[in-house]
Amino acid sequence: QVQLVESGGGLVQPGGSLRLSCAASGSFFRIFTMGWYRQAPGKQRELVATVTLGGNTNYTDSVKGRFTISRDNAKNTVYLQMNSLKPEDTAVYYCNGAGWTPADGANDYWGQGTQVTVSS
Repeated sequence: QVQLVESGGGLVQPGGSLRLSCAASGSFFRIFTMGWYRQAPGKQRELVATVTLGGNTNYTDSVKGRFTISRDNAKNTVYLQMNSLKPEDTAVYYCNGAGWTPADGANDYWGQGTQVTVSS
């Protein structure tokens, strides 16, 4: 089993910045592509950004140029630096990891979510 624990959400004014972190833990696991998704009230969960084990990144159009995803493979941690935040970025942000364990094989893992609120 792999556990993903997020941190770093909160309340920020429009134009401000936040940095989200997500650490993966468990026994004898591998984490491959990691990413961030978000779900606003009344909307479906959407992809924000992903980063592969080799560092290739992908972003949804609405965050390009404002958000940066990165990872530290030694720490099994993925980050999301969010700058120039807008009210429409308000959502619960979820960490996702494509992982593998000897016991369960390949699986998709999710964190518990962290609230990001952009408001004046």
